[in-house]
Amino acid sequence: MTRARFDELIHAPTRLSIVALLAAADLAEFKFIRDSVGLTDSALSKQLTTLEDAGYVEIRKSFVGKRPRTSARLTRAGRAAFEQHVAALQEIVAKAGATVLPQ
Repeated sequence: MTRARFDELIHAPTRLSIVALLAAADLAEFKFIRDSVGLTDSALSKQLTTLEDAGYVEIRKSFVGKRPRTSARLTRAGRAAFEQHVAALQEIVAKAGATVLPQ
């Protein structure tokens, strides 16, 4: 069972969307992430750098022909942090459901 731990860094809506997307894939190209999350190149770059600095995301740069290609993937630490964050959110929701007063 995954230990619940709320993560302020992941909880920001944009970063949560990015991490959730990366959790479902082994590796995702920058353009795919950008288009899926609906960010500009610079906004996505900033968010990925924040996640990379935390050790949650690994950025890979390569070339296809002469064109640069950037991809990202969750690290083990990033995947664990995401799973723990999701577990914490599920606990919050479960507690809220248990305390709802009947009408």
